[in-house]
Amino acid sequence: MHFSKRTLLLLTGILAATAAHGQIFPGYNTSQYAGIHGVPFNPALAAGSRYRWDVNIVGVDARATNTYVKFEKSSLLSGDSLKRWRDFFPDTLATGKQYGWGSADLMGPSALYSIDEKQSIAFVWRVRGGGYGGGVTANTANFFSLNYPNPRYNNRTIAESYGAGFGHWWNEFALSYARVIKDQGVHRWKAGATLKYLSGQAAVYGVGRDGSLKLENTDLIDINSGRVAYAYNTELDEGGGWQGLYSPFQNPGIGLDLGVVYEWRPDNDGFDSYLEGGDWNPDADNWKARFGLSVVDIGGISYDKSPVSANLDMRVNDFPSRMLGKQKEESMRQYANRLANTFQVEESDDKFFMNLPTAVHLMGDYNFNGRFFVSAAATVALTSGTKDDNKTSALTQLMVTPRFETRHLGAYLPVSVNRYGQADAGFALRAGPLVVGSSTLFTTLFQSRINRADVFVALRVIPIRFSKWSWDKGGDGIFRRKRKTLGCPTNI
Repeated sequence: MHFSKRTLLLLTGILAATAAHGQIFPGYNTSQYAGIHGVPFNPALAAGSRYRWDVNIVGVDARATNTYVKFEKSSLLSGDSLKRWRDFFPDTLATGKQYGWGSADLMGPSALYSIDEKQSIAFVWRVRGGGYGGGVTANTANFFSLNYPNPRYNNRTIAESYGAGFGHWWNEFALSYARVIKDQGVHRWKAGATLKYLSGQAAVYGVGRDGSLKLENTDLIDINSGRVAYAYNTELDEGGGWQGLYSPFQNPGIGLDLGVVYEWRPDNDGFDSYLEGGDWNPDADNWKARFGLSVVDIGGISYDKSPVSANLDMRVNDFPSRMLGKQKEESMRQYANRLANTFQVEESDDKFFMNLPTAVHLMGDYNFNGRFFVSAAATVALTSGTKDDNKTSALTQLMVTPRFETRHLGAYLPVSVNRYGQADAGFALRAGPLVVGSSTLFTTLFQSRINRADVFVALRVIPIRFSKWSWDKGGDGIFRRKRKTLGCPTNI
């Protein structure tokens, strides 16, 4: 059996999961050198920044993952069609629910500016999108993906309480403010908030609940119970393709990020910020440990439903089994119309609200000697349940990242595990204005068959000084001068 590569990758991306969006620039985003790239993770990280200013030119973060199908890496670079059991391999013996997801995040021109050593503002422009779905068992996935309608399933009942697929693409302009709210002795607290203007570009969902069906034979199927709800926004009916949909001010919405960071600074000697060697705010790094908490992507976007959207009671007997799915000659609009004309339509609203991927980020970071650090970051998704039919969700995961840092160079080794038990190891590099990395690099590098991959790259402009006596290249700073003072600050 052959599939077009585009179709199969799309199906894999939305077949299963609960997470289209997670951390952007993982492993690197908690670094004290992340600057503008750390603001989406926790807006409080902007306060007391290492940089007086920091400008992102462009950044891209893309990922795709699933739990059901693995691909031969060589086949992904070959022709236009993929063949089962040669190019891709379903895990037909898998246990538990099956999931899959994919996302892309484009950070456009963005900037961070430090008003002073205690407060900063930032502007971030992002275009974000992703698709995800799943929640069905491998048995159900096998039923529909292995030569449906397959006679081996004749007279067998397939039942699922829930299965869903979602897709969302939106634009956001975000303005952040962060400041040091308490700085006393060895303790420093920072807080930040980001207000987002959202504009929805495309949204789609399809949810099935309490389904039970029986394949009588390869020609007929009985659907004994089940309800399906599906919708997409009216702009998708206008044609012109996805590239013609983008409008930065349509379907407006509001979003919010909130964050707080605590720094333990036992080597601070009770002093405040310092300037040394002409550098901006070197005291920004003078912490031994720090901890962060943020809640991001609060809010969402309201859309007008396409007229072909519907909530359906799917109960039917002796239904042609091959007509249950989309036919080769049908468009998605034609397929949705046919379902609505075939099954009983239930009353539904003419609008739907697409939640953002609201999540809690937790962070801990330990400074060994000013060069070597280790951080732990957890993301807990708050919209990954089954009650809401229209949402975007983050991926719950834990990541530990040892890293080496200097002013112009950073190396990061993120190791992560997500809620589905997938463990990954990756690598990221910061070299001057360039950042590039992948949280799955080592996982995929040594495997011939893969079911996940990701990559991120960003180009920025930051202040660069190569002073011989910069604080990055020596000096423990015990007798560093406090700004606007002369000599050793023994009495301040």
